[in-house]
Amino acid sequence: MATTVRRDVTTLPAAELGPDNPLPPLRLPREPHRVDDRARQGLPRDMARQLGYEPLRSVLPAPLRDGYGRRRAPASFDVLVLENERLRATVLPGLGGRVHSLVHKPTGRELLYRNPVFQPACFALNGAWYAGGIEWNIGATGHTTLSCAPLHAAVVTAPDGGPMLRLWEWERLRDVPFQVDLWLPEDSDFLHVGVRIRNPHEKPVPVYWWSNTAVPEERRVLAPADRAWRYDYTRALARVPVPEPHGPYAADHFYDVPDGARRWIAALDADGHGLVQTSTAALRGRKLFRWGAGGGGRRWQEWLTGPDTGGYAEIQAGLARTQLEHVRLDAESEVAWLESYGPLSLPADVAHGDDWAAARAAAEERLADVLPPSAVDAAFERWRPYADDEPGQTLAVGSGWGALEVLRGEFKLPGTPFAEATLGPEQEPWLELLRSGAVPEPSGSGAPGPTLVARHWRDMLETAPARPHAEYHLGVAQWHAGDRAQAVRSWERGLERAAAAVRWPLLRCLAVADLEAGHGERAADRYAQAFAGLGESEARSEARSGVLGALGREAIEALLAVGRAEAARGVWDRLSPAVRGRGRFRLLEVRLLLAEGDPAGARAVLDEEFEVADLREGDEGLGELWATVAPGVPVPPCYDFRMTPAAEPGGA
Repeated sequence: MATTVRRDVTTLPAAELGPDNPLPPLRLPREPHRVDDRARQGLPRDMARQLGYEPLRSVLPAPLRDGYGRRRAPASFDVLVLENERLRATVLPGLGGRVHSLVHKPTGRELLYRNPVFQPACFALNGAWYAGGIEWNIGATGHTTLSCAPLHAAVVTAPDGGPMLRLWEWERLRDVPFQVDLWLPEDSDFLHVGVRIRNPHEKPVPVYWWSNTAVPEERRVLAPADRAWRYDYTRALARVPVPEPHGPYAADHFYDVPDGARRWIAALDADGHGLVQTSTAALRGRKLFRWGAGGGGRRWQEWLTGPDTGGYAEIQAGLARTQLEHVRLDAESEVAWLESYGPLSLPADVAHGDDWAAARAAAEERLADVLPPSAVDAAFERWRPYADDEPGQTLAVGSGWGALEVLRGEFKLPGTPFAEATLGPEQEPWLELLRSGAVPEPSGSGAPGPTLVARHWRDMLETAPARPHAEYHLGVAQWHAGDRAQAVRSWERGLERAAAAVRWPLLRCLAVADLEAGHGERAADRYAQAFAGLGESEARSEARSGVLGALGREAIEALLAVGRAEAARGVWDRLSPAVRGRGRFRLLEVRLLLAEGDPAGARAVLDEEFEVADLREGDEGLGELWATVAPGVPVPPCYDFRMTPAAEPGGA
């Protein structure tokens, strides 16, 4: 059977992704993973340097994706199927280009953990993420902002003359284009994946890449290392021997693969069968993530996949030793590598034996038999000239942001065309700024739309006519750049000139600035003014796009923080029943009732055992709130997401 690429549709029980949050994420949604300076002492020099290199300050210009729920119904998803006589790879181009399934056809084995549901959860840098398959993480430490976003996809001629599936997009956190070429040679047991990240700018950029593969949880994971860097939810980094016994809590193990050793990682089932991933040397890091055997880890697994669906672990490969690092990519340069995914089998007693060194050596020897390192290097060299080939048949379309950047920078990016036809309504105001030097004022009082924050756009905003909408976007860009004082001045200038109906976005930005500066009372005042500024007619129309809910949530939190329960109740009462019924708002309701001196009412709400769809990874606030409302009563399993010993009763 010759290799083919075809369109298809798959159906999954799925929660709706919902609309993006319309408010700009001026604050990081979560504290970034980090290692303090003392912990860096004694680390390899390049690792220590990269741990502190360009940490993420903001997820701008990406939007927060928090509009999803947890009610699932059958839904159809467009898929692209790459297939030969030996393997069948199924890709979700509309959801980050995820490889949803990889089946070894002669044995019928699924080599990945194939999630039986589509359930977004708050794990990506900007919110919505889902578990399962092979994901392509680019941008910064964490799951990519493109986790639930569409990528461009097309057929390209492969080095062997067959079809190859190309995925590409413009990554907006670091402002770089990337591509993923899936190549399945005829009669091959291995899916080759060529990856390229390009920096078209005249300055270096920090880059990040980890290919994350979900596998069934019970598999034995093998890698070419005797030690690993262990990192967990307590944010401690320690070098430990491997294999380390599975503990009760989630942890990352970044394998300390010796320089010069072949890069690979495998996950084998009880019979010794499973998946192996290997790559050229540029993709140096290898990692194992497990949820742990504790109640919190089990709860998170069910949250992401559903009950009785089996747990998963993740085997991963990245550009650095750990996911806490970013790597410098020089101006007008690129980095590229090739990964290979396929089946691997060992005798079960060897794969699961107590002798780690013997199991590891046997896996590496078997891998050398089925795919020698020279074959991977040769495949990479064969692929490289084809990376620049222009795509043929278009199979899926991503965003218009790449087209806008190519127009602005006049970049030549062979192999990854960003066509002007992909420009849409979100890009229109920025296209106008690029062409005329002015930001168009919006009609109506809706959300201002996304802000571009890269230096070149900020420079254009600084010279644009100082109208309220331009001052709003300029302030957001300045805030992102760390110039907070100037951002406040821009928003204040915009507020002076803004009509009443369009003051609320500027007031909200100023309220966030007040919170960050420790001025809680003033922040509460400004949030109250902003929320009141959404007139009744506008509020009813904007509820559909989420403005009322998003602004109301922040306003209630700010008012409760300074003890203004009555004002918070006034905001609550203006929210629609549909908004108040969401899990995040039920949580706010509990806090509001406690602030009003009604613990019995708060307990009654919690007794309804509601779900908070956008509960953040590692967030233990539900359990803490339960302990406040029901001291001494065990946390119900539905609220038990505890991931650290300190969160357990009596924990340190």
